[in-house]
Amino acid sequence: MKLIDKYNVPGPRYTSYPTVPYWDNDPSEADWKEHVSSAFSAYNISDGISVYIHLPYCESLCTFCGCTTRITVNHGVEEPYIEALLKEWDLYLELFDGKPQIKELHLGGGTPTFFSPTHLKKLFKGIIGKSELHPSAELGFEANPKTTSHAHLKVMADLGFKRLSLGIQDFDPVVQKTINRVQSFSQVKQVTDWARDLGYDSINYDLVYGLPFQTQKSIENTVDLVSLLRPDRIAFYSYAHVPWVKPGQRSFTDKDLPEGTEKHSMYVKGKRLLTEAGYIEIGMDHFALPEDHLSVAFRARKMHRNFMGYTTQTSKLMIGLGVSAISDTWSSFGQNVKVVEEYIRSIDEGTIPIFRGHMLSEEDMEIRKIILELMCSFKSSISSEASRSLSTNLETLKEMEKDSLVRINDRGVTVTKKGRAFVRNICMAFDQRLIANKPETQIFSMTV
Repeated sequence: MKLIDKYNVPGPRYTSYPTVPYWDNDPSEADWKEHVSSAFSAYNISDGISVYIHLPYCESLCTFCGCTTRITVNHGVEEPYIEALLKEWDLYLELFDGKPQIKELHLGGGTPTFFSPTHLKKLFKGIIGKSELHPSAELGFEANPKTTSHAHLKVMADLGFKRLSLGIQDFDPVVQKTINRVQSFSQVKQVTDWARDLGYDSINYDLVYGLPFQTQKSIENTVDLVSLLRPDRIAFYSYAHVPWVKPGQRSFTDKDLPEGTEKHSMYVKGKRLLTEAGYIEIGMDHFALPEDHLSVAFRARKMHRNFMGYTTQTSKLMIGLGVSAISDTWSSFGQNVKVVEEYIRSIDEGTIPIFRGHMLSEEDMEIRKIILELMCSFKSSISSEASRSLSTNLETLKEMEKDSLVRINDRGVTVTKKGRAFVRNICMAFDQRLIANKPETQIFSMTV
């Protein structure tokens, strides 16, 4: 466990590079439109595009959550928000020189199933009505088992959605009560059975380790119950404790949380149980059955990672719609404003609601490639030219090589099985911006 003490430090999760706190080259409105237009022209026909839609509303606050949410029981907010989303899509359509080929569409939140089936259908029809679905398009959405009805699943299946992600976290009643996310095994089973009967071919469960009052026993019980339902994919996340960002996490204290060696032991136990149940470890914190599309992509080194997480689609243009959503043109990032009223006001004024972003330099692009490969396939090829410019970084990795976390040769870097739990730390060794400007206060969750 000396490795835990050595490497358990604050670090990014690398859904992007540069990471959001190090964005320092904001595009102007004109710059952003130019990047979007150029990316569309370059990638739409060959690769298609991805669309992420953020639906922030929830009826209650899950206190562990780090997402951008709006808590309300007033469902009158649904239609105005959907109208704003469709107007934002129209603003992007004006920048495209053809009809979008949507290769991936994902609804996240918040709680997408806060919205009625009728409103979700209206949203989807409004997006697709001015686009075309790519022949290999994947459509998915996130859902809360407590608020997801058969009608929700039926409407989405009829629209072509085949991927469903359910937030489970933990089945232990003490943990559930503490994080304000109480749901029974029977509720999860019911939604899972409905989805399978309706033809969903990839069901994901989100599990979290490191939650307040969680124990190795509760992890074991949760994984045992999950194994009975056998979802196709499992995201086994480390809880990110950032109460300075998410005040809801202040409802419990640091002393309530398993940390360091104790927390890592939960990960080790969960990983062992999932492996014994037939799941394959793919990327950071993710597991899938061997026949699942994500496992197939991982083995073929075709898995991709973006702000939606891991995906089989490698489209280089992703449009994010809704509050806080992030768009990626491959050469730049742009994030929408985080307050619903400000978002709707900007849309009504005919302005794409980006409030910050980053235009990548050539060095950013090279490091992004390396980190993306490490996160997706646990190995990265590094050119001779890049090796020379990154010689100091590779020297830093030699300490990790001594700890048997990586193997380094003239072709690049490979993460060992032992090192997979430390892949965030390995990526940090290449993070030039983090190395050059180490934060004076903690801005990331702990890596272990």
